[in-house]
Amino acid sequence: QVQLVESGGGFVQPGGSLRLSCVVSGFTLDYYAIAWFRQAPGKEREGVSCINSRATDTVYVNSVKGRFTISRDNAKNTVYLQMNSLKSEDTAVYYCAARSGYVCSILTAYKYWGQGTQVTVSS
Repeated sequence: QVQLVESGGGFVQPGGSLRLSCVVSGFTLDYYAIAWFRQAPGKEREGVSCINSRATDTVYVNSVKGRFTISRDNAKNTVYLQMNSLKSEDTAVYYCAARSGYVCSILTAYKYWGQGTQVTVSS
Protein backbone atom coordinates (compact mmCIF):
# COMPACT_ATOMS: atom_id res chain seq x y z
CA GLN A 1 0.00 0.00 0.00
CA VAL A 2 1.05 3.59 -0.52
CA GLN A 3 2.79 5.02 2.49
CA LEU A 4 4.57 8.29 3.20
CA VAL A 5 6.65 8.57 6.35
CA GLU A 6 8.06 11.86 7.58
CA SER A 7 11.02 12.22 9.87
CA GLY A 8 13.47 14.86 11.00
CA GLY A 9 11.26 17.03 13.13
CA GLY A 10 12.19 18.10 16.59
CA PHE A 11 12.89 20.99 18.88
CA VAL A 12 15.10 23.83 17.70
CA GLN A 13 15.81 27.37 18.83
CA PRO A 14 14.99 30.34 16.62
CA GLY A 15 17.56 30.68 13.88
CA GLY A 16 18.29 26.97 13.86
CA SER A 17 17.87 24.43 11.10
CA LEU A 18 16.16 21.12 10.51
CA ARG A 19 15.90 18.82 7.54
CA LEU A 20 12.71 16.89 7.09
CA SER A 21 12.57 13.70 5.07
CA CYS A 22 9.63 11.97 3.46
CA VAL A 23 10.16 8.37 2.39
CA VAL A 24 7.57 6.99 0.01
CA SER A 25 6.69 3.35 -0.51
CA GLY A 26 4.09 1.72 -2.70
CA PHE A 27 4.93 3.78 -5.77
CA THR A 28 7.91 5.49 -7.35
CA LEU A 29 8.20 9.26 -7.44
CA ASP A 30 8.98 9.68 -11.12
CA TYR A 31 5.46 10.76 -12.01
CA TYR A 32 4.34 12.33 -8.76
CA ALA A 33 4.46 15.84 -7.46
CA ILE A 34 5.27 16.15 -3.78
CA ALA A 35 4.31 18.90 -1.38
CA TRP A 36 4.96 19.80 2.22
CA PHE A 37 2.12 21.14 4.32
CA ARG A 38 2.00 22.24 7.91
CA GLN A 39 -0.66 22.77 10.51
CA ALA A 40 -0.36 24.64 13.78
CA PRO A 41 -2.93 24.34 16.57
CA GLY A 42 -5.99 26.42 15.84
CA LYS A 43 -4.94 27.13 12.27
CA GLU A 44 -5.87 25.67 8.94
CA ARG A 45 -3.47 23.46 7.08
CA GLU A 46 -1.08 25.50 4.98
CA GLY A 47 0.84 24.55 1.89
CA VAL A 48 4.53 25.24 2.46
CA SER A 49 6.34 24.02 -0.62
CA CYS A 50 6.08 21.64 -3.52
CA ILE A 51 8.29 20.11 -6.15
CA ASN A 52 7.25 18.71 -9.49
CA SER A 53 7.91 15.19 -10.65
CA ARG A 54 11.20 15.95 -12.40
CA ALA A 55 12.45 18.53 -9.92
CA THR A 56 12.36 21.23 -12.58
CA ASP A 57 9.97 23.49 -10.68
CA THR A 58 9.48 24.38 -7.04
CA VAL A 59 7.00 26.57 -5.21
CA TYR A 60 7.22 28.14 -1.76
CA VAL A 61 4.74 29.98 0.34
CA ASN A 62 5.93 33.55 0.82
CA SER A 63 6.64 33.17 4.52
CA VAL A 64 9.38 30.57 3.92
CA LYS A 65 10.98 31.92 0.76
CA GLY A 66 14.72 32.18 1.12
CA ARG A 67 14.73 29.98 4.20
CA PHE A 68 13.35 26.61 3.09
CA THR A 69 14.50 24.42 0.23
CA ILE A 70 12.66 21.42 -1.14
CA SER A 71 14.45 18.68 -3.03
CA ARG A 72 13.90 15.11 -4.09
CA ASP A 73 15.82 11.96 -4.84
CA ASN A 74 13.52 9.83 -6.92
CA ALA A 75 15.91 6.88 -6.90
CA LYS A 76 15.62 6.79 -3.12
CA ASN A 77 11.90 7.58 -3.11
CA THR A 78 12.66 10.45 -0.77
CA VAL A 79 11.76 14.13 -0.63
CA TYR A 80 13.45 16.60 1.67
CA LEU A 81 12.63 19.94 3.17
CA GLN A 82 15.66 21.84 4.41
CA MET A 83 14.53 24.49 6.87
CA ASN A 84 16.96 27.22 7.84
CA SER A 85 16.60 30.36 9.92
CA LEU A 86 13.64 28.86 11.68
CA LYS A 87 11.18 31.14 13.42
CA SER A 88 8.67 30.50 16.15
CA GLU A 89 5.86 30.84 13.63
CA ASP A 90 7.24 27.80 11.81
CA THR A 91 6.12 25.64 14.71
CA ALA A 92 3.64 23.09 13.37
CA VAL A 93 3.14 19.51 12.40
CA TYR A 94 4.64 19.07 8.95
CA TYR A 95 3.14 16.65 6.47
CA CYS A 96 4.32 15.44 3.11
CA ALA A 97 1.80 14.63 0.43
CA ALA A 98 1.86 13.16 -3.06
CA ARG A 99 -0.27 13.30 -6.16
CA SER A 100 0.23 11.97 -9.65
CA GLY A 101 1.06 14.40 -12.40
CA TYR A 102 3.77 16.70 -13.65
CA VAL A 103 2.96 20.05 -12.13
CA CYS A 104 3.63 21.45 -8.70
CA SER A 105 1.10 23.38 -6.68
CA ILE A 106 0.44 23.96 -3.00
CA LEU A 107 -3.17 24.83 -3.74
CA THR A 108 -4.03 21.52 -5.37
CA ALA A 109 -5.56 18.51 -3.69
CA TYR A 110 -3.18 15.70 -2.81
CA LYS A 111 -4.25 12.11 -2.56
CA TYR A 112 -1.61 10.53 -0.35
CA TRP A 113 -0.51 11.88 3.01
CA GLY A 114 1.95 11.03 5.71
CA GLN A 115 1.26 11.12 9.43
CA GLY A 116 3.33 14.21 10.08
CA THR A 117 6.37 15.19 12.10
CA GLN A 118 6.38 17.84 14.80
CA VAL A 119 8.59 20.89 14.42
CA THR A 120 8.87 23.14 17.45
CA VAL A 121 10.82 26.39 17.29
CA SER A 122 11.18 28.00 20.68
CA SER A 123 13.68 29.62 22.99
